[in-house]
Amino acid sequence: MSPAPAAPDAPVTPAGPPAAPLDEAPPSGSGQPDERRRFGAVLALARFETRDLLTQVQILFFFALCLVLVVVQMVRQEGMDDYPILTMVDRETQAVSPLFALAVLVCANAAALRSRKHGTGHQLDVLAMDPWRRTLAHILSVVPFAALTALLALAQYLREALKPGAIGHGSLGELAVGPLTVLLAGVVGVLLARLLPLSFAPILFVIVFYLALVIAADLADQGKGWAWQWLSPFSLDSLPSGDPVPSDLLGRPAAWHALYLLGLCAVVACAALLLSGGRTRAVKAATALALVTTAVGVIGQAPRDTAALEAARKVATETPQKVQSCTEYDGSTYCSFPEWNGVRDDWAGVVRRVRSQAGGTAATRPLTIRQRIDLSGGVEQDSSLSALTTPDEVTVGTHWGGNRVPEFAVGVASVLVAGREDVTSGQLCGDARAVTIMWLALGADPDPLATFRDVRLDDSDHGSAVILAPTNGFSLGADQTKVVRELLDRPRAAITERVKAHWTELTSASTTTVRAAELLGVPAPKEADKCEE
Repeated sequence: MSPAPAAPDAPVTPAGPPAAPLDEAPPSGSGQPDERRRFGAVLALARFETRDLLTQVQILFFFALCLVLVVVQMVRQEGMDDYPILTMVDRETQAVSPLFALAVLVCANAAALRSRKHGTGHQLDVLAMDPWRRTLAHILSVVPFAALTALLALAQYLREALKPGAIGHGSLGELAVGPLTVLLAGVVGVLLARLLPLSFAPILFVIVFYLALVIAADLADQGKGWAWQWLSPFSLDSLPSGDPVPSDLLGRPAAWHALYLLGLCAVVACAALLLSGGRTRAVKAATALALVTTAVGVIGQAPRDTAALEAARKVATETPQKVQSCTEYDGSTYCSFPEWNGVRDDWAGVVRRVRSQAGGTAATRPLTIRQRIDLSGGVEQDSSLSALTTPDEVTVGTHWGGNRVPEFAVGVASVLVAGREDVTSGQLCGDARAVTIMWLALGADPDPLATFRDVRLDDSDHGSAVILAPTNGFSLGADQTKVVRELLDRPRAAITERVKAHWTELTSASTTTVRAAELLGVPAPKEADKCEE
């Protein structure tokens, strides 16, 4: 007789060792996950979330847009970009990061709200991973995007820094602002998902943040906005403009600002973890450390020694010789701020070229080339330098390359012809000295006609125009322009010989443009320029 079959709902006891009593701890190596395995699970989830973010259209589009903007900026460069100012380049890397940060904020928020959107919150609650650890995974998932931003900024900076004509040195703190901004945006997106789990929360946050920036900009213009200016993720005056200045006169607490941003990222992340139920000792300790770091960054950015900084700026503006070093080339003295010492060879090359066209004592008279800035209207402002009254002293600015080279040549030629910068400032209408200055500046140039257009304010080679120089330029009349064009069409050696032979008369204030044309062997204007007072 066969045995009776077992009941369908009878429990089946699996083969194997007996289970441990409930009041005993599981042995080592059992299925109970330890802290290391928990963190491994968090990293695995973070990798999954990162891959998911990489598939989001917003992130792909905005990163591609940032990449295109950086490439276009690299391709569309002018002559001055051959001599990049690294104290400005490091801040230029921050220009595109807000666009990418916006995409990371929106997508990180959507990822953290995914379970709410699809109604799977109850299923997640029965998993072994705690909610705050899932929040930590979302926070870690945005770190690779900050690293990607850092690589883009580093590539942009190194491309300029490795150029032979690079001037000065950049700041690691300035370079860190872009990546930290992206990281902060992603962490804020996760925090908003825990604090205000609504799909429109990121848009609301961006609008409020933008309005705060507008208010901060208004306060900064009134001189009242230090806190708003430096406690925002990226400072309102971060993007460079105007004339470069020595790095020690910028007064930018870049390293402290980067530390503040790092602390702020940690504070926001800890807030998201606490809201998700992370009350462990590690989270509480991290929160305390983050608050201390943020406070230290805030204190470090606070204005101090402003009187000393303003005094240093005044010295650099009014008596730059006190903070400059000098060297000699071919008997002339070249003085510059320390970060521009490597450019003095290029200045000497321009002086040598211009002097080779001169006659009389100008061919051997020593000059003093003085680098100057004007900070009376603020730092990195487009300022006009007044002409020097010191004999045989020539001004050169802090920008170099491109149009600044022929403008400096005009300044050198003006001093060789008139002896001082202020003599030729303003109008030289009908004066032979204007023609002589233009020949000295352009005669030995590789492409004199194109350079002639570059140094004219109207970028043309016909009619009257203002000639640009490092200080006040001068007006060149229509008839003087015709004479200069005729000179540039003639053999260089022949005109140079005539200039040197008639140097005294060509540099006299009483010599007219018509007489200059006769001396130089070119057709004289039919009618002298009509000069206005």
